[in-house]
This record gives sequence, C-alpha cells and structure tokens, in this order.
Amino acid sequence: MAKKVIPGRFTAQWEEPFVVFLIGMRINRLSAVHKWLPVFRAMVPMMRELYQHPESGFLGAENFLMWRGTLMVQYWKSFEQLETYARGGLHLEAWKKFNQSVGTDGTVGVYHETYLVEAGRYECLYNNMPVFGLAKAARHLPALGRKETARKRLGGENEPAVPSPPNP
Repeated sequence: MAKKVIPGRFTAQWEEPFVVFLIGMRINRLSAVHKWLPVFRAMVPMMRELYQHPESGFLGAENFLMWRGTLMVQYWKSFEQLETYARGGLHLEAWKKFNQSVGTDGTVGVYHETYLVEAGRYECLYNNMPVFGLAKAARHLPALGRKETARKRLGGENEPAVPSPPNP
C-alpha cells in the first residue's frame, strides 16, 4: 500500500536523547532456505510486539529489502530500553533459535549497529515524502524558519544555498 506523499519540505523533532538501531540479516547461501527463512520470519512477531507495547521505549521503524537481505532502522527512547527488549520476550527466543540452528555456520549473517543521539544533535529533511523515518517516530513539522537549513536544524546560523520553495 502506497503511503501518502506530503508535498513540501519537512523535518522531525524529538526533544530528548534517543537511539538509532540498525538491524538486519544477510543471506549468505541462497539454497539454505531452511536456515534463512526462519530468521527472516522471526522479525514480524517481534515488530508486532513492539508496536503493541509503546511503553517498551520503541518509537518506530523503517524496513528495507536488499538483494540477499534486509535492513531495519529502529528508533528507541533509550539504550536501556532497547537492551531490556533484546534480553527478553520474543527477541530472546529468536536469538536462541538462531544460535541453535545457524550459529556460526556461515549460511545467514545478522548484524546490528547502535547509535546514541544526544538531544538536538541530529537533523533531517523530507522533501515531497510520506511521513518517514524519525519524523514517523517523533514529530513531523515544516522545515521553515529555524528549521530551514541543516545548520539551522542543528542550532547554527546560515542562509539556504538555494532559495527554499514555499510549502504548499
């Protein structure tokens, strides 16, 4: 289902520190469907669990399919909440199953990267986009005035290199 495109320039706003968590898998041996398909499928119930429990600290996510794998960008309120989730519930069960069925045999790769973002130490722009990424997890607002340029969104001063068209 296509998401509604919102014409204009927008940014995201979140007033507190947050965590950006990248997690994904890579299919290293395509013929080992019995190994990688369960890993691929394990994410669906975990995401359902997270969206049903906003008190977990999970803010939202974006999914990307790539040749031989997936990538998910998640937003969390804190590392402590992310770590608590990772050490319990459906994730812990999926991790145990992965280690039992795949372990280090090389058929399926999994990865994650964690970034701790201080309040006000990020910037983003969405031009003619659906509500996406951090703006979907936080607050979506017009990129005008103090939010017009990347430097201004980071608290500095400058003028646009190219005049910004007016938002519709």
